[in-house]
Amino acid sequence: MLNKQLFDPESIVVVGASNNKAKPGGKLFHNIHQGTFKGKLCAVNPREDQIQGFPSYRMVKDLPPVDLAILAIPATLCLETVRELAESKNTKAFIIVSAGFSEENEEGARIEKSIVEVCRSNGAALIGPNCIGVMTPAYQGVFTLPIPRLDPQGCDFISGSGATAVFIMEAGLQKGLRFAHVFSVGNSAEMGVEEVLAHFDETYEEGVSSRVKILYFETIKNPRSLLKHATSLIRKGCSIAAVKAGTTDAGSRAATSHTGALASSDVAVDALFRKAGIVRCFGREDLTTVASVMQTTPLEGENLAIITHAGGPAVMMTDVLAKGGLDVPHLEGPKADDLLSHLYPGSSAANPIDLLATGNAEQVGICIDYCENEFPEIDGIVLIFGTPGLTPVFDVYKLLHEKILSCTKPIYPVLPSVVTAEEEVKEFLSHGHINFPDEVVLGEALSRIHHTEPPAWSVACPEGLDITAVRKVIKEADDGYLDPVSVGRILDACGIPRVKEGVVSDEASLINLAKEIAYPLVMKVVGPVHKSDVGGVALGISNDQELKEHFRQMMEISDAQGVLLQPMLEGIELFAGAKYEPPFGHVILCGLGGIMVEVLHDVAAGLSPLTMKEGHRMIGSLKGSKILDGIRGQEGINKEAFAGILVRLSTVLEFVTEIAEMDLNPILGKGSSLVAVDARIRIEKIVL
Repeated sequence: MLNKQLFDPESIVVVGASNNKAKPGGKLFHNIHQGTFKGKLCAVNPREDQIQGFPSYRMVKDLPPVDLAILAIPATLCLETVRELAESKNTKAFIIVSAGFSEENEEGARIEKSIVEVCRSNGAALIGPNCIGVMTPAYQGVFTLPIPRLDPQGCDFISGSGATAVFIMEAGLQKGLRFAHVFSVGNSAEMGVEEVLAHFDETYEEGVSSRVKILYFETIKNPRSLLKHATSLIRKGCSIAAVKAGTTDAGSRAATSHTGALASSDVAVDALFRKAGIVRCFGREDLTTVASVMQTTPLEGENLAIITHAGGPAVMMTDVLAKGGLDVPHLEGPKADDLLSHLYPGSSAANPIDLLATGNAEQVGICIDYCENEFPEIDGIVLIFGTPGLTPVFDVYKLLHEKILSCTKPIYPVLPSVVTAEEEVKEFLSHGHINFPDEVVLGEALSRIHHTEPPAWSVACPEGLDITAVRKVIKEADDGYLDPVSVGRILDACGIPRVKEGVVSDEASLINLAKEIAYPLVMKVVGPVHKSDVGGVALGISNDQELKEHFRQMMEISDAQGVLLQPMLEGIELFAGAKYEPPFGHVILCGLGGIMVEVLHDVAAGLSPLTMKEGHRMIGSLKGSKILDGIRGQEGINKEAFAGILVRLSTVLEFVTEIAEMDLNPILGKGSSLVAVDARIRIEKIVL
């Protein structure tokens, strides 16, 4: 658990400090005493009595009591050092920047585990090992640069990688992005990104705490904690953006179901972030641009005005906004004509508002005022203004500074001349503003933020679910695919409508079952997993003769145990599935069914448990969603019922993690009727 000694210590010791600032211990010590730390600072170095003008002790045992210890010594020395500090010096916080632990070998992992045990038994917080350190308003305990001037209203930044944290800060500072806290958690031996975020949630104070959090993950160890605290923070008014690296499998795993082939850890990450309301990003520029947008006035709406003196960037900006579902509405009428009268001949007020290359500060101000006061359809303003270097543009950027402070609508500065107008941009950023040097990256960020939905609310258990009955089936079953009868029992317990069916293995029973169900019939072989691939599916069987012929053929298929008979139904084929993806839980998927799910891969994913709103969002996000409404005379489906099936599946699976994979394919939908025609369920008790 994070504590005051970690965030705001009264005393710090750097173990492994050095007079050589080219060494991690030396640079770390230098950064602390040159920073904001006002408490007692000392060092431990076996060969020095003084480090950079501060007292240094030869041995840890000679130290006075100390709140926070930062270790920059070999991994093999860390365990005993932590133990002595925790037990003898009442040290309650540790940052270990040293490498050589679990990331390197088994011995390092053993040492790391022992350090965690010592910290926990003594009530001490631990960050690292294998990290760059921590920056809070009280001190800057890192051995790297840059060290930003921390601002309480900047963003809280938590990174699973030290080097990546440095590069992300570099990218952000160039834009004017401000930071409040920076945590590099390294191996996350005791506390990772999720635990630090939880602390920010539990200690959040309206108007005091930062309202923007940015996260960099290499591993998400505790997705449920992330979901809980991210959801809580966003509901308190915060915004969160995150990068999850390592999204591809070096070698794809063999999958025996459609869901298994389509679901993956990356799909689970997408679903988790979407459920929590986190904006997912995919690189440094992306992350820092999204965070920079989050630090500006929120965009209330989707209509943007683009003011520019360069046509090309405005066109590119318009294109990316349109692709992202935002709009650059055409401006016309008396107000637009009046605006145009203030501009040079050849200018345009149609939006983009083009000032031409000769546009000046006065005209920029007039355009902003019109967008702020005269065009109510405009929700936000993008100003693209660079320079070819003929004259300084301080006056334009000074006016922009004033307008940002006075306007109620957000203004997004795109100042691309970061080299030619370096001094002007630097002056503009010194007032605490943001610059978005690339209009396309900005447009993509605006679109992604705009379309990120709020966190999903808690799920109410649907009526008619019998979890006890499902668990009874699972308890009686072996690992592997369930037989059709067991699958039917589970669907019934879930309250999912299914087609009338039966399984037989001899001709006498076959004829009796056919009479009970009634022609026309569908026959499917029982046993082989992929029935269609082995000729194990027959449709439209209309008489006893056809029935017997198909039965005999299917019983000759390898691994055939019998056949399943169902009535021949019509409707739109749908797909619903689920896959347990540790450590995230069950990923729920839906799409168009039959072979379409294999060919088109038009599927939507969500993380269990789903709300009805999430179910509807998944269905509505499908490229083929219009088919579900009914086209060319074909009757549509009941989307409410389809969403209900997804919710029922997800709710049951919260209690039955032994279901590793589930396919309902197809579900036939026609009007108000929705019925599962084929289903497969695979059990994995040992693994799960």
